[in-house]
Amino acid sequence: MRVLVVEDEPLLAAAIAEWLRDDAHAVDVATDGVAAQERLVVNEYDVLVLDRDIPLVHGDEVCRELVASGSPTRVLMLTAAAAITDRVEGLGLGADDYLTKPFAFVELAARVHALGRRSRPADPPVLRRAGLALDPARHQVFRDGRYVPLSKKEFAVLSELLRADGATVSAEQLLEKAWDEHVDPFTAVVRLTILKLRRKLGEPAVVETVTGVGYRIP
Repeated sequence: MRVLVVEDEPLLAAAIAEWLRDDAHAVDVATDGVAAQERLVVNEYDVLVLDRDIPLVHGDEVCRELVASGSPTRVLMLTAAAAITDRVEGLGLGADDYLTKPFAFVELAARVHALGRRSRPADPPVLRRAGLALDPARHQVFRDGRYVPLSKKEFAVLSELLRADGATVSAEQLLEKAWDEHVDPFTAVVRLTILKLRRKLGEPAVVETVTGVGYRIP
């Protein structure tokens, strides 16, 4: 999934981002409301992790604008205010979930994962195609019963290809979902990741290149 973390405490923002990246998500970070608004216009995110009390533009306004735009991005709001009235107010703005500080990173990651499932058509518990079985919850991949160890990016790319259900996925789409905003759009990272993925999955190759279009698992 593609996730935007908006948090004005740099150490906390970096810690959240690192935890989510360990779950094979592509994560961008903004430290104020203006930067958050700019990224939400440019990029398509599955989940927004949004601190309410951020500078320049308040988190409430960021949430309100996002919901009003009709965006499918799901919002997990973070705040130090734990009163029921604060939670009700946050949800009333259109947030999908609410988490008070301090929080356990494992709980935050679980909530992000749950919201991500709601931002797109529901996936089966295990994605299966062409002898492959990918378990998103356990981060495990098997081919014809053989366990295949994959890197985070390889896992993310394979997830997107399997979710496409036989359709072709462009390199641009894979960059959008599996890498953050700092990746060079002209890089060969997608092609190199596909090559490594094919090598690990073994023969016969299951990931096809559709010349000039992208990649698919038929």
